[in-house]
Amino acid sequence: MISPLDAPSRRELNKAATRQSIILAAVDLARERGLGNFTAEDLAEAAGVSRRTFFNYFSSADEAIAAPTFGFLDAALDRFRERPPGEPLLESAINALVGLADHELMAPMAQSFIVAHGHDPVTRFQLQAFDECSEKIVAAIRKREGDSLDELYVQALAGSVMACGKASLQVWFAERGGDLSPSSIDRLRELLMASIAHLKCGFAVP
Repeated sequence: MISPLDAPSRRELNKAATRQSIILAAVDLARERGLGNFTAEDLAEAAGVSRRTFFNYFSSADEAIAAPTFGFLDAALDRFRERPPGEPLLESAINALVGLADHELMAPMAQSFIVAHGHDPVTRFQLQAFDECSEKIVAAIRKREGDSLDELYVQALAGSVMACGKASLQVWFAERGGDLSPSSIDRLRELLMASIAHLKCGFAVP
């Protein structure tokens, strides 16, 4: 439960709303015109903000389009940090993803992945999101487990979890293409759960 002291201020809420409007405008323009066919100025106008305001939030339209991937991974990481200390690490990862059961974060990430498919600049930002999340997972594990686990184990675990996430997105896109219906997003979530389950059982053949 969020206490009044922890609640975001009006300024923080306004900044979050502005950032979200830019992201939504970026994805809409990408779907309408195709990536590379609009400028930062076009995006700022579509979002109803000045060019200067746009660049206060993002370095480029490509970064804005990739932003939902950062948002989803950060939300999953927050839930991972909230898991109880004695819980096995992979159980924590599964429960963190289960906590994202609604479509509020997963659908924007899926849409971002679709519009970025085949466009290297946005794909690089999305890969950066996975790399940064892997580093944050390592830090979260270290904070929870201390020095009880060796470096190779921690790095391999974090990298494997991220690889499962990327594999799930790729398989989902191959299956569903541009489908963003609720059933398609449910399928993406199912693939994420299954990929972590494969990791948990050592990739034993079913």
